[in-house]
Formats: sequence, structure tokens, C-alpha cells
Amino acid sequence: MSDPPHASAGPDTAVDEHRLDELIIEAQTALPVELSALANRCASALGLDTVSIYLADLQQRLLIPLDEALKPLPVDRSSAGWAYRTVSPRVADADDGLIVWMPLVDGAERLGVLAVRTARLDGVRMRRSRMLAHLFAMLITSKRAYSDWLAARTRTATMRLPAEMLRAFLPPRTVGSKWCVSTAVVEPAYEIAGDAFDHSVVKNVLHTMILDAMGHDLTAGLTTSVAMAAARNARRGGGDLADVVGSVDQALAQWLPDQFCTGVLCRLDAEVGLLHWVNCGHPPPLLIRGERVLAGALDSPPQPPIGLAGSLAPLPRKVHETALEPGDCVLLYTDGVVEARDADGAEFGLDRFTDFIIRSSAAGQRPAEVLRLLIHAILDYQRNQLRDDVTILLFEWHPQFR
Repeated sequence: MSDPPHASAGPDTAVDEHRLDELIIEAQTALPVELSALANRCASALGLDTVSIYLADLQQRLLIPLDEALKPLPVDRSSAGWAYRTVSPRVADADDGLIVWMPLVDGAERLGVLAVRTARLDGVRMRRSRMLAHLFAMLITSKRAYSDWLAARTRTATMRLPAEMLRAFLPPRTVGSKWCVSTAVVEPAYEIAGDAFDHSVVKNVLHTMILDAMGHDLTAGLTTSVAMAAARNARRGGGDLADVVGSVDQALAQWLPDQFCTGVLCRLDAEVGLLHWVNCGHPPPLLIRGERVLAGALDSPPQPPIGLAGSLAPLPRKVHETALEPGDCVLLYTDGVVEARDADGAEFGLDRFTDFIIRSSAAGQRPAEVLRLLIHAILDYQRNQLRDDVTILLFEWHPQFR
């Protein structure tokens, strides 16, 4: 919904700027459990009625209210879920007026939704609802890094120790800039152990990585955690892609000499679309262009898994490069995706996997929503009984015209 071009505040929409300033200062030290009450005080200062905050659960099936007296809402069958899925406001009738469902977004990552109740809606109230959503998205992002309560609130099951350790290392599900976006999902959400992903934007360079460690226990989680730490350490020290892979090789060889993992590491110069990648014993990345997979476009000669940097990998890693075209998508995945089987033993398969992504993207779904739908389709295919960890990372190059 767009704002009227010349909407202006009337007497009933006056803002107490002094009170609003006090509330914003209070927000800096507010506990996460106090955010619901704080949101309502901010709404009152803005001439709105009441506000409720809902955050997506780990599997993005439910929107869970921070107010423990309220009930969760389904992502797939509610006005709140529509706002979350499309990252667009949704206005719905309520018994005592209207509810504006505002998406809560941090950069490119969807956090949840804000329910703003108001007796009537105009351009001024719409803008203030949006402003409130932006404010609380930033507050939630800043506070969830240290809040056990927020972490627990978005869980619907007990998390196993390997998953707890690994999730402490995982970045946000989605990152991006005006040049590109990268998004990822992992399952089983509460039992993940050997799979992991990483992505980061440094200036106009997107770094992505997917890992699959040997085993499915705490040691497997430790392996991928060490690998991610080593990769980040090399990146933050200014190393290029070959340095990053070499650093991970050395870290695993030194600290976990009996462990290894397969993986793909990528570096995309998002200003010009130049992609560099290294494949270490992993399924090759897939390049999707113009609603089709370019077969073999990102295939490369085999290299040993990460951590086998001794006799099996005596030479430096080979870095490959290719030029992307605007709108290209690159897909990284672990083998648990295509090896998922139904009750009759039939594999989900690579064709079904890529066809789902192409059809969903062609229907106008955002990358994060494409992967949310895909991971649920894989879970449903296997009746929520995954035989292996499943991790999918999709990044898209979409340079804006200048």
C-alpha cells in the first residue's frame, strides 16, 4: 500500500516528540522481554492504538508472539504470514478497527511481523506503522545476539547439543546489498550437526560457503565450526579465496587431524559479476539462468575434501572463475537434499530440486521464500524424517542500473 502523495497530520495525529525521544532512549537498555510493552508505549506516542510483535520460528512455519498471552499464527494461512512471505504490508479488518501487518526486516533478513491496531488508516498512520516496524526490527536484531529468552521463544522443540553449538556459529539466514542477495536454510532445525553455511558482504564482495562434515555428532559440528572460524579469520585478515581455503585446510589438519568436510567456497565481485569458487569434494554448484540450469557451468576437476591438506592435497587449491549475467542464481547444496527419499524409497532428486526453485522464482517469489517453500517440500516428501542433514544456499546477482 502506497502513501497518499500529500498526506499530512491532523490534530488527532500530533506526536509528542519529547515522549517519543524518551522511549527511544529507553529502548537502548530495555530487556527483550520488555519489548512488547515498549512497542505499545511507542505506538501510543505515535497516535496508534496497540502493537504486537511476532517472530518467525526456526523452521519458518509459525509466527510466534513475544507476548506470551497470544497464540502463534501460521505463516502459510494468515494475513500476518502473507506480510512475512511477501515482505509487504497487509491490512485486515478487526472487530474494533483495522490491523496493519508490517513485515519486520533487518536488511535482507525477514524477522517476523508487527501487528499495528488502529481505529482508522491514512497515509500518516501508515508511515508511522512502517517507522515503528523499522525501529523494532533494529532493536530485535541488536538484542537477540545475547538473549536466551528470544532464542527460546522462537523454538518449538528441544534442541540437541550439536545443533546448539553449530547454530551459535551460523550467520543470519539472509544477507544482501543493492547488488546481490544470499539466503540459506538448514534442516533438521533442532538436530543439525555436520552441515553449515556462511555468507558475508564486504563492501561489494559477497562471500559464501557451504560445508558438510563427516559424521552426524558433536565432532561433526565441531569440525564445521572450526572450518567456519578459520574461513572468517582469513577473510577478515584480507586473504583471497585461495588463502581462505588454505586456512581452513590447515586449521582442520592442526586441530582435528582425523576429521574432514566437503565444501564449496565462493567469492562474488558484485559490481561486475565475476564469480570465483573452489570445490573441495562437494556436489558442484548449479548456475540458474533464464529459468533453466546451465548444465556443467560450474563443474570443476575434483579436489580433496577440506582438512586433507597433506598427502592428498600437496598443491594449492585451484580457484575457478566465471562471469555471471544479471539475474543469475547460484545454488549450493549438501547431498542430503537430492538423496531425501519418500516412503517408497524414491529420491527427491536433482531435477525435482532445481525445477522447484525455477518455478517458484518464475512465480515471483523472493529467494528467501523460495528456499522456505523448498525445504518444507523436502521435509514433507520425507515425512519430516530426514536421513541426512540438508543445507541449501542460494545467491543471486541483480545489479541495479545506475
